[in-house]
Amino acid sequence: MTLIKGLSYNFRGLKYGLKNPTLLMLGLARLLIILIFSLIAISLVLAKYQEITNLIWTQPESPWVLWLWHVVSWLLVLLLAALSSLFGFLLSQILFSIVIMDYMSRITERKASGKEAAPPSMPWIPYFLFLLKQEIPRAIIPIVITLGLMVLSWLTPFSPILTFLSPIAAGTFLAWDNTDLVPARRLVPFRNRFRFLREHLKFHVGFGLGFLIPGLNILLLSFAPVGATLFHVEVIDGVSQPPQPDNKQPAN
Repeated sequence: MTLIKGLSYNFRGLKYGLKNPTLLMLGLARLLIILIFSLIAISLVLAKYQEITNLIWTQPESPWVLWLWHVVSWLLVLLLAALSSLFGFLLSQILFSIVIMDYMSRITERKASGKEAAPPSMPWIPYFLFLLKQEIPRAIIPIVITLGLMVLSWLTPFSPILTFLSPIAAGTFLAWDNTDLVPARRLVPFRNRFRFLREHLKFHVGFGLGFLIPGLNILLLSFAPVGATLFHVEVIDGVSQPPQPDNKQPAN
């Protein structure tokens, strides 16, 4: 049931975000930024893929081997495109999305609970650096673990199991990237926030399952801060008040 709850909160966040004009605008802005950075990174790879392939294996003259060279080159293109898309996502996340995600989370928290945990009292630039400091471990640790699982799947006989676990692990860490917004804003130490992931692992796995659906994953990811904040307010904080409609303020 915890897996189902995680998946349901992901879709609840999407539904709630689409109904709220401000959250809709922010979600679409984040979606556009992710797409732009990812497409730029992929385009750079596609423009240079033949040169990259020739660095690894020069195009053979024999027509009997040429077909294999084309297969290898396109497999390499697919791998580089996936890695460059991941790089584009991380770059957009670090440079822009952390501010948008935090703002979406603050709006959702205010509407769902009638109050908002005050962010650190500091000017905008130091606050941005504070958010950046929170984002770096959330971005680096998941990537290292996910890539480590991929490498182990190539080098060990456990390939079928690890190949299945790698995308689930990636989705779980993406879920934590969103559920961590509220405790990070409340200055909870990183060690405690990582323990929060372990204690609610099944929920995060369920929340991240939606990110494994091609096409839909980008849309869900854009509004994931909303669903993650709703979960934190309703389940962790124990606020029984349901989320307020779009243009109505919570009752005092």
